[in-house]
Amino acid sequence: MKRILAGLTAALLLWAQPAVAQSILRDAETEAMFNDMSRPLIIAAGLSPRNVRVVLINDDSINAFVAGGQTVYVHSGLLQAADNANQVQGVIAHELGHIADGHVVLQDAGTKPAMGISIVSMVLGLAAIAAGAGDAGIGILQAGKQAAMGKFLAFTRIQESSADAAGARYLNASGITGKGMISFFKKLQNQEYAYGVKNIDPYAQSHPLSGARIANLTHDLESAPSWNAKLDPALEIRFKRVKAKLLGFVSDPKTTLNVFPDQDQSVYAHYARAYAWHKSGYPQKADAEAAALIKADPHDPYFLEIQGQILLEAGKPVDALVPLREATRRSDNSPLIATTFGHALIATENKTNYPEAVTVLRGAIARDDQNPFAWFQLGTVYELTGDQPRALLASAETASMRGDSPTAAYTARGAMAGLSPNSSDWIRAQDIAMTAQNDIDENPKKFKRR
Repeated sequence: MKRILAGLTAALLLWAQPAVAQSILRDAETEAMFNDMSRPLIIAAGLSPRNVRVVLINDDSINAFVAGGQTVYVHSGLLQAADNANQVQGVIAHELGHIADGHVVLQDAGTKPAMGISIVSMVLGLAAIAAGAGDAGIGILQAGKQAAMGKFLAFTRIQESSADAAGARYLNASGITGKGMISFFKKLQNQEYAYGVKNIDPYAQSHPLSGARIANLTHDLESAPSWNAKLDPALEIRFKRVKAKLLGFVSDPKTTLNVFPDQDQSVYAHYARAYAWHKSGYPQKADAEAAALIKADPHDPYFLEIQGQILLEAGKPVDALVPLREATRRSDNSPLIATTFGHALIATENKTNYPEAVTVLRGAIARDDQNPFAWFQLGTVYELTGDQPRALLASAETASMRGDSPTAAYTARGAMAGLSPNSSDWIRAQDIAMTAQNDIDENPKKFKRR
């Protein structure tokens, strides 16, 4: 009985939770675009742009979700499927509706009634089976499962409709046209038709069918003054660039070359092919594409970034310094680009470059402390310069982000032993050590020595 109840509980939790195991793709240009396109929507939602993040997930399905906190996760497949930046803004507006309305926090309100129906039906079904009415008992169990699922799906459809309405309000309030939201739902509707919409049970879906969503939203969006607002041409260019480089990075090079053959000499084609060749281990071809980008715009920070990255990973860190230094400066010290620059400074193996690497990497971490690669590089340069306590602190930060509490506690205590008491670094090491130890104490089985 306990096993069955545990299994049912797990099943309901799976219905309630989105998949969050996919890998995160971090790119300075993409994150800057997300920040700029979402900022007016975040403000319209009554949230702070400092607290809301839009994160790209490496998943080719057309999806976006929120999973707690104030983070919107967008699948790479959604970017590839979108025709323009405005469609992505419509999706982000919808997801902000989930955040502003507290839908993730309120999920218990949907799972608890469903769980109650399931447990009652399970008790009745098991009683029938025990009494010898096996078929009847199994029927009760199945009916209970379907009722529980129906209850939960009805709850999520209400949440989705609420988020649609909220997203429409945010678009209207921020002066952004809702045409992208409607056109993206029409794109999804076409997929439903392809799968046979007549065979889709609307009551067995976690979302309302796209046709219903379009009907519910059209009047509110079309009647708003922002409906006829023009698309931002600069944002659309940025979107096309991000979409091209994303294709080059996540797709097989053959796919990229089919979409952007050699005869295509557009900036988007050079961008896609540069990433495709770089990812697949053809540095000369990648460098040629990067050179074409630099020729088109010698001071574009993201073109300089890819040129520097190609040189660095081709074993030419000294040559990479010039483009990466300029890329860092022209991107307003983007933490991700600065981290690559710091890595290049270390990779030169020239001791005179190490102090600059420390400065660059500390600046990157000050603006983005959730970057394990930056912490690793900072720990490396501290080790090289003989600053063992801060090398240990960097290791503690990295272990803490990985959820490795034993390593985090051990290295943080080592850092404290060598740092000046009550200094900012010492206090940070103390915080990590205490948090890690609390995690170990509260989860002894998780960290039990094998």
